[in-house]
Amino acid sequence: MFSFHKRSKRKRGFILSVGGWQRLQEAQGQSEIEANRGQPYTLEELNELTKLSPHTLTKVRRRKIPVDRQTLEDYFSAFNLTLTPSDYTRPTAETGVPHEQITPIQQDWGEAVAASEVEPSDYHREPLLPEGQVPLDSLFYVDRPPVESNCYKSILQSGALIRIKAPRRMGKTSLMVRILNYAAQQGCQTVFLSVQLADRNVFQDLDKFLQWFSASVGLGMHLPNRLADYWDELFGSKISCKIYFEQYLLAKTPQPLVLVLDDVDRLFPYRDLADEFFGLLRTWHEEAKNRNIWKQLRLVVGHSTEVYIPLNVNKSPFNVGLPIELEPFTAEQVEDLAGRYGLKWSREQTEKLMAIADGQPYLVQLALYSLWHKNVALEKLLQTATTTAGIYGDHLQRQWWTLEQDPELAAAFAQVVQASTPIELELLQAFKLESMGLVRLQENQATPSCSLYTQYFRDRLSNQ
Repeated sequence: MFSFHKRSKRKRGFILSVGGWQRLQEAQGQSEIEANRGQPYTLEELNELTKLSPHTLTKVRRRKIPVDRQTLEDYFSAFNLTLTPSDYTRPTAETGVPHEQITPIQQDWGEAVAASEVEPSDYHREPLLPEGQVPLDSLFYVDRPPVESNCYKSILQSGALIRIKAPRRMGKTSLMVRILNYAAQQGCQTVFLSVQLADRNVFQDLDKFLQWFSASVGLGMHLPNRLADYWDELFGSKISCKIYFEQYLLAKTPQPLVLVLDDVDRLFPYRDLADEFFGLLRTWHEEAKNRNIWKQLRLVVGHSTEVYIPLNVNKSPFNVGLPIELEPFTAEQVEDLAGRYGLKWSREQTEKLMAIADGQPYLVQLALYSLWHKNVALEKLLQTATTTAGIYGDHLQRQWWTLEQDPELAAAFAQVVQASTPIELELLQAFKLESMGLVRLQENQATPSCSLYTQYFRDRLSNQ
């Protein structure tokens, strides 16, 4: 069905085995719950914990470029693990892939994606533990027609604006990276920038935020920081930012610039800043109708919840362009994915998995990966699925920890999981729960997004 191009290039050093990678991720996940309030460690935080450089961390986590054994030991010891021979292996022709392959970490650091960086490479023969973005060359990315084709068509249009809304772990970043890859193949300059990378103090001041934003995009384009040459107090922050893009960033690239802005809902709590910044994006989109320089800029904006802040309808980028909402997997998509894992699969098994996960992409991927990795029957896997000892234990504990930090949010979700009919919630609470992937909203009515969450949280929230 699929052909794989083999390479015989010899590689020195070691990469983590599947088991070693899984051990490391489990230990890191537990540390994030205990020491980082349930939030995934950033690359900077991992650098502090392991004393390994971001570049080295990237190589270890990609499991494709070999590193020395001491590096793996340092990474393991940071999470109180002892490296054993079964935790690592030498790369082979089957596991080796081009070092230019794009990764989520590269994109988070604002690196541009050039067409030459995405070579035809080996598909992943061995499934990877589901976490974050699905790699570009993976067999396990599930297309959701006509979403991809609509995005690919739109991104090539002058002044394009695509806005992608999806709760966490629904595949938003995987889709955005594929849009970038397609645009790069068509000759566009591309930059991926997550707002999560900004320090918290950056959000306290519009001028500081816009300088961070402008410098970060320039970094992704591999251009030197020239803010001092274009920023002028007399004109103010927004005009200075506009000038920096118009006269420097866009002027320096002969091809269209595709800019992905992920996690823009991080700005929602800072209402004044959000109002000004989103108004600026809308202005640039409108400029593309009249000025050639702004036709070069194509925007992809990603967020995990509804826009719950009041924005002037004429200043908002969230009511123009191409809207995309990612839906759960269908039964047919689950069956197709099970086939890619090489599992013997039936419609009855699909129904059992859908009954607990309801097509949630991360939950489905983790179940299928676990069936492949542990070689156990689905029925056995599902027996403990709703407990902390099951395959979803770490994920459920993270969600539980988040709810514990916000008693009002926990009380709101308690109403949802204990009700037999959809519940109308206070708007902000509803949107927060939706962004976490815990509920689905239909005309302000909330229902649990899947049976897994109902079963796990119903008893735990009974006293809320």
